[in-house]
Amino acid sequence: MSLTKSLVRVALATALLLLIPLVAMQYTTEVNWTPSDFVFGGVVLFGAGFTFVLIARMGNNGTYRLGAGVAVLAGLLLVWANAAVGLVGSNDNPANLLYGAVLGVAVIGGVVTRFQPRGLSNAMFAAALTYLVVTAIAMFVWPPAPGTEEPSAYFVNVLVANGVFAALWAVAGLLFRRASNTDASSTPRLA
Repeated sequence: MSLTKSLVRVALATALLLLIPLVAMQYTTEVNWTPSDFVFGGVVLFGAGFTFVLIARMGNNGTYRLGAGVAVLAGLLLVWANAAVGLVGSNDNPANLLYGAVLGVAVIGGVVTRFQPRGLSNAMFAAALTYLVVTAIAMFVWPPAPGTEEPSAYFVNVLVANGVFAALWAVAGLLFRRASNTDASSTPRLA
């Protein structure tokens, strides 16, 4: 499929996804998006789809494309959750800015390794580790203010939610590792 067709599909999928909150706003006051929310959502969703299209084109097997999908999904969820409610405390907590390092590690790792499966695998594992380190730093440097949340619930919630996000990066790493092993076993060997 051509790049233009792929981008048209991404744009249509973005528009369809943005229809969900638009329709929900007609039936409930629980959903209250502003025009800037729709712009942000459109940019993030289209950006994630565009990124997936570009990275998936670099792989030659389904495992590589699945790894690209999981990695892009992890990045999309990181940005969306951080912007919506924050990953540590509220979205006003300055610790949430540290999570940009996770995206930085993933993107820089991909570029440096030229999006080769083995290199992407290492970059995704590094992103997962960065995620865990950022979470630990954020929890201990910026703990919740006394009386705002129950400390035990706060730590459990933060650990579980961030553990799931870190696991997504690790799963992407495993998929890219498997894709690199598939590529290595399918190449003809000279005796």
